[in-house]
Amino acid sequence: MRVSHYKVVIAPDSFKESMTAKEVAQTIQEGFQNIFDENVIYEIIPMADGGEGTTETLREALDATNYTVKIKDP
Repeated sequence: MRVSHYKVVIAPDSFKESMTAKEVAQTIQEGFQNIFDENVIYEIIPMADGGEGTTETLREALDATNYTVKIKDP
């Protein structure tokens, strides 16, 4: 039985102060596409560990909007 296609999941965290998780994933995908044929399905899942880039990663994954508000008390 021959496989008609392969699925590759790319789920990196960001590279601190240089690339977002999404940019890292897209770069990895580009590298894979240079090596493998067109019978590959890629799923990009940017990850975050609670540090730098977490808010942006969640915002994109949930299609959310950032709001800035002023508050009087904590």
